[in-house]
Amino acid sequence: MALKITMDCIACAACVEDCANQAISEGPGIYVIDPERCTECVGFHEAPQCVAICPVDACVPDPDYLETREELLTKRNKRLPLQS
Repeated sequence: MALKITMDCIACAACVEDCANQAISEGPGIYVIDPERCTECVGFHEAPQCVAICPVDACVPDPDYLETREELLTKRNKRLPLQS
């Protein structure tokens, strides 16, 4: 399941740098998470880094993007550069 940022966001940008998928960007007034890029940090960290760093708990699961752990890993692997 991708995450989303709620209107509780204070636009501090703390989450942007910690996003392993570069899925977070500045939106109109708050930051937004691209659900096509978000893997909830599966394959990178034990827990979503945006959730851990957000000072106001504005990063929450997005029920519109339900995905299994396997689907999140597949999405992550598609985004990784090819190893030679």
